[in-house]
Amino acid sequence: QVQLVESGGGLVQPGGSLRLSCAASGSDFSISAMGWYRQAPGKQRELVADNSIGGSITYADSVKGRFTISTDNAKNTVYLQMNRLKPEDTAVYYCNIRGRYYVPHRPFDLWGRGTQVTVSS
Repeated sequence: QVQLVESGGGLVQPGGSLRLSCAASGSDFSISAMGWYRQAPGKQRELVADNSIGGSITYADSVKGRFTISTDNAKNTVYLQMNRLKPEDTAVYYCNIRGRYYVPHRPFDLWGRGTQVTVSS
């Protein structure tokens, strides 16, 4: 079974930066996409950024130019560098990793437990 471990959330002042990371561990699997979503109180979970391995990167309009998603495929890790943070970025951030197990050959779509990001002065 693949397990995800997130880290990097916290409290930051407006205009500050944070870096989130999410590492997938386990055996006998391959990853096809890695991404980040967030959910603010009273709102639905929404896409922040998604990286289709070997394909395209998608960003929410609200974070374009401020957030950068990157992956270390050798470490099965996805990062989210968040710059120029705003109070409206406050949310629980979840990583999402999709791929396939080799044995048995079946897909998976996994979510991290979430990490709180609070932007406040």
